[in-house]
Amino acid sequence: MWHDYINAETVEEVLQVLHDRQEEARIVAGATDLILEMERGVRKGITTLIDVTRIPHLDQILLDEDGLIHIGPLVTHNLVVASKLLREMAFPLVQAALEVGSPQIRNRGTIAGNLITASPANDTITPLMALGAQVTLRSLTGERKVPLQDFYLGVRKTVMRADEIVVDIAFPSLTPADRGIFIKLALRRAQAISLVNIAAICSMVGDTVRSAVVTLGAVAPTIIHAREADEFLAGKPLDEPAIHAAAELVMQAAQPISDVRGSAAYRKTMVRVLARRALTALARGENQSFPSEPVLLVGKPANGKGSRLSTPRRAPGPGEPIQTRINGKDYTFNGGQGKTLLHFLREEALLTGSKEGCAEGECGACTVFLDGQAVMSCLVPAPRAHGAEIVTVEGLGADGHLHPVQEAFIAAGAVQCGYCTPGFLMSAAKLLEEKPTPTQDEIRQALTGNLCRCTGYYKIIEAIEQASKAGGIHG
Repeated sequence: MWHDYINAETVEEVLQVLHDRQEEARIVAGATDLILEMERGVRKGITTLIDVTRIPHLDQILLDEDGLIHIGPLVTHNLVVASKLLREMAFPLVQAALEVGSPQIRNRGTIAGNLITASPANDTITPLMALGAQVTLRSLTGERKVPLQDFYLGVRKTVMRADEIVVDIAFPSLTPADRGIFIKLALRRAQAISLVNIAAICSMVGDTVRSAVVTLGAVAPTIIHAREADEFLAGKPLDEPAIHAAAELVMQAAQPISDVRGSAAYRKTMVRVLARRALTALARGENQSFPSEPVLLVGKPANGKGSRLSTPRRAPGPGEPIQTRINGKDYTFNGGQGKTLLHFLREEALLTGSKEGCAEGECGACTVFLDGQAVMSCLVPAPRAHGAEIVTVEGLGADGHLHPVQEAFIAAGAVQCGYCTPGFLMSAAKLLEEKPTPTQDEIRQALTGNLCRCTGYYKIIEAIEQASKAGGIHG
């Protein structure tokens, strides 16, 4: 799919490659959108991928002395979900991040990537727009700061040039007087694109709204402000009449289309419904339920240090070897550089336990551990394995014994056709590493990225509960 794959060591190196190759180059962080776009032929003419995931200090979330929160370009959705700072000072963004994909997708996908993809249905853009975010773009010629509301030109179109990289996302932190919320409507509770999403932030003085911001996603070519509603709410008590009138104004701001997921009329009506729900929750000082410790499917790599090998300056191109560690064994591969990690594992390493169910990051049958995190291997470029620690379903057991989850699946009869089973086992094992005694709700959270087409979820949940009582993971 690509010719050159470069593991960059510095931002300066990235900028030089972007400057030299322009439209032929793309930056890779999560790659959860880019891989699909390249496979479907949506992104053509890309010969070079620049992997930035090993550049130090780009995954930080910081609060500066002026009260601005800064999110680095490698901050993933799960890093946002886990951030105490963001829970306290940017809660609508945390809510939105938890709605993105599944734990495996959130471990790879970045907030910056979500912004750059520029789909009006992308969840994190809506709260960031409400928070007044701006992005910092850097090229060899300098930096420029662009307010997020000026960043988008249309569906999947931004003002970014081919030689630029996002180096920072910044926005003012919420104060104790501010109340914020994000609500998403989709066809499923997880792994679904927004039909409508809304972020609302009200700055309060007692029971009166000092200022308000309401933003909407999936109802126009870009994320939009409901400015008439903002202006209407300012100076009014957040009571039932004001909420009802503001919700009508929010609905009028929507410009939805009809598609296979919903009609324009339905979307417009649901904008009003969600606006009333959001503003009512803010008036009551309530919020949507949110897990105190969300499931991340993140643990420690086998060596406890992340990547086992020293970070290479340049990942392998055609004919150059990929050096990696899989299931505790060192490998050197001379082929497979242009494949996804899933096909690399199956066709080069001959580890066929990971399955291709959808090749779109939807079903979870290809779940593996990459440097301690559960990921969808169908959405990871194979060269990312260079210098990495990988565990597949073949490596779950230890010392000739099955993993407790594998034993429990057998005992509980949790295997039907078996095709999805490797992915479920991987997610379950990582869950028990993260939370040795998970609740049933946490088990369900962990499995949101795994589909069983035989509808065998009850036995699977039962098996994981049994495994947790049997002692969790090895070692």
